Amino acid sequence: MQETSSRQRLAGVLILLGLIAQIIGFTGWLSTAHAVSYLLWAAVVLLWRDIPRRSRIQAGVLIVLGAGMLLVARFVYGAEVDWPAMLQGNSFVAAMLVGVSFISLIGKQGNKSATGSRVTGAGGVLRTWLGVHFLGTILNLSTVFMVGDKLARRGPLTTPQLLSLNRGLSSAALWSPFFASMGVVIALVPDVEYAQIAVVSFPMAMLSGLLTTLELRRRFDLSEVDGYSLAPRSLFMPVGMAALVMLFHFVLTPALTIVSIITFLLPSVAVLSNLPHGPRFTLRRIRQHTTTRLPAMRGEISLFLAAGLLTIGLSTLVTAAAGSDWTLFTRFGAPQAMLSFAAITLSALAGLHPIIGVSVLASILNLQNGEQTVFAFVALTSWAVGTSVGPLSGINLSLQGRYGVSGYRMMKNNLLYAAVMSLLSLGAIAGVSLLVS
Repeated sequence: MQETSSRQRLAGVLILLGLIAQIIGFTGWLSTAHAVSYLLWAAVVLLWRDIPRRSRIQAGVLIVLGAGMLLVARFVYGAEVDWPAMLQGNSFVAAMLVGVSFISLIGKQGNKSATGSRVTGAGGVLRTWLGVHFLGTILNLSTVFMVGDKLARRGPLTTPQLLSLNRGLSSAALWSPFFASMGVVIALVPDVEYAQIAVVSFPMAMLSGLLTTLELRRRFDLSEVDGYSLAPRSLFMPVGMAALVMLFHFVLTPALTIVSIITFLLPSVAVLSNLPHGPRFTLRRIRQHTTTRLPAMRGEISLFLAAGLLTIGLSTLVTAAAGSDWTLFTRFGAPQAMLSFAAITLSALAGLHPIIGVSVLASILNLQNGEQTVFAFVALTSWAVGTSVGPLSGINLSLQGRYGVSGYRMMKNNLLYAAVMSLLSLGAIAGVSLLVS
C-alpha cells in the first residue's frame, strides 16, 4: 500500500470531518452547510498537486469560470452574491460519495470474496457485466477493481473484459440510488420521484447488458475470454443495503432524501459491522480508510465541487443579466430533452464529464412539475452513456490507471454501443415526456 504524506493524511481527516458535519446537519440541531463545503474545499486545496493533470486542468477551468461569473454578476450587473455560500454547490453529493466509500469496510471487500467457478464465452461476458453492475450499484468504482483484479489473475485483461467492466458500471448510473448520478439529480430536482425514474431506467440498464453480450459475441472470439462468476451470496450485502435504505426512506426517516440516508447509513453500518471485532480494530480500520482511501478520492471530489461552483456562478450570472424569468426553454418537453441529451453526451466525447453538462443545463432551466422527471431521466441517461464512451470519464481513467488501457481506445470501442444506447435513450425520453405531460 502506498505511503501517504502528512498533507494527504490531513486532507483525509478534513474529508471525514466534512462527512460528519453533513450527518450532524441532518439532525436539524444546527446548520452545517458552510462547514461541510469549507472542509471539503480545504481538502481539495491540500490535495490539488496530487490530482491527475487532466482532471486538475478540467477542475481548474470550472473553478475559474464559476468564480469569474460570480464576479461579473456582482460588479457588472450589481447582483447580490452570497459569498459565504458560493462553495456549497454539490458539497451534498461529494459528502454522499465519501459516505459510500465506507462500504469497503463492510465484510471482506476484495479479490478473496470474489468466488465462483471459471466461465468463458458470451455467458462469461454477461456474468461479468451482471457482477459489476449489481455489485457496483452500491460498491461503485471499487467493484471494477475487485472484479478486474480477479480476471487479471489469468493474464492481462482483454478488450471484451475491459468493455464488460466499463459498461457494467456505467449503466448502473441509470437507476442506482447509491450512484453520484442519482445524487446530483436529486440535489438539482429534489421533487422528482425515484420510482418514476427507476421503472424506465432499470429495464434500459438490462438492455445494456444484453447489447454488450450480443455485440461482443459478434466482434470477438470469446471462447477463451474469462468471465466473472458471481456467487449468489455476493448479492446479500448490496440487496441488504438497498432494503435498509428503503426502510429508512419510507418508514424511519421519511423526511430525508435517499441521498441523505445513504450519506449516514453506509458509514454507520460499516462501523457497526466492525465493532464485534473490538473498538481498537474498528478505529484502526477507520483511521486507515481516512488516511488512504479518502485522499485517493481527490479527483472525483474536486470535479464535483468545481462543477457545483460553475453551476452557482452560471445561474447567478444568467439571473443577473437576463432576469429571473429567463430560461433556456419555455417548456422542457421531448424535443428539448432530446436535444439536451445529445449535447451532454457529445460533450462527454470531447472530454467533459456529464456532471458539467447536467449542472449547466439545470442552472438555466425553470422546471415545472413533470418536467423535473424528464430532466432527471435526461441527466441519468446522458450520464450512463457519456461516462461509458467519454475518454476522460472516471471509469475510463480508472481502467487506464489500473490496467493500462487508453481512454481513447475505450472510446473507440464503445462508439457503436453508445450510438445504440443513445437511440434507446432518445426513444425512452420521448416516452417519459408523454407520460408526464
